[in-house]
Amino acid sequence: MNKTTWMPVAAAIVMSAGLIAISGKSVTAAQDSVQEIEISAKKFDFTPSEIHVKKGAHVRLKVTATDRDHGLEVDPRSEGSDKKSEPGLKFPVDKPTFKLPKNEVQAVEFTADQPGTYDFKCSDYCGSGHKGMKGRIIVDP
Repeated sequence: MNKTTWMPVAAAIVMSAGLIAISGKSVTAAQDSVQEIEISAKKFDFTPSEIHVKKGAHVRLKVTATDRDHGLEVDPRSEGSDKKSEPGLKFPVDKPTFKLPKNEVQAVEFTADQPGTYDFKCSDYCGSGHKGMKGRIIVDP
């Protein structure tokens, strides 16, 4: 092959390698993305009260108490599981209980490792309907 023949071939190879590298980065970025879900907390409910995420998703709940201070406690083990079993929701903290000051966004992050239904509730007594202030996170396979 002479110089004029292999130069366009070499250029095509270099361009293809660059495109592969770029597309590889976008796949990584998509896998590293965070699913954000906004939730409001007010006497005596969370909206939405049912949240669906996919197994393996990294989730950021952006929770805002709109009427007074509330709290959020998430059970990291799915309904019906052994309380000594490995948690299906992985939090960066040992006990996933969070204060929700009025009108402040509280970010709550976790990874959904196992399919199942996970309960959450208000952890700051807010009145007569407090016990009914609940929700659930459903991790789909």
